Amino acid sequence: QVQLVESGGGLVQPGGSLRLSCAASGFALENYNVAWFRQAPGKERERLLCKDDAGNTVYSQDSDKERFTIFRDNANNTVHLQMNGLQPEDTGVYYCAAGSQDFFRLCIIGAGTMDYWGKGTLVTVLP
Repeated sequence: QVQLVESGGGLVQPGGSLRLSCAASGFALENYNVAWFRQAPGKERERLLCKDDAGNTVYSQDSDKERFTIFRDNANNTVHLQMNGLQPEDTGVYYCAAGSQDFFRLCIIGAGTMDYWGKGTLVTVLP
């Protein structure tokens, strides 16, 4: 069965850190571009960052470059999102996604379609 399952969400104090995980089954995640998205309460889902299989990363917001990092764990068919310096505005449901389209189309110009999505994990940063 092909699926992505996120974990690691929870409550955190402002300035704190969390590491989210996204475990894949049914396909080799290392061969896909991977991305993390966030849907804040009352807002549309937005892409945070996207990484190809060669290690190139694109951020939607320059301010996230110092705070968010994607790590691949190919041995466990998993990717992680390390988040530091969390603030209340980072609260939301975080989704991982994997896409096989080319990196430029999928991640740089955001015109492509992800192949697989997880169901999300909730992150709440206390005010």
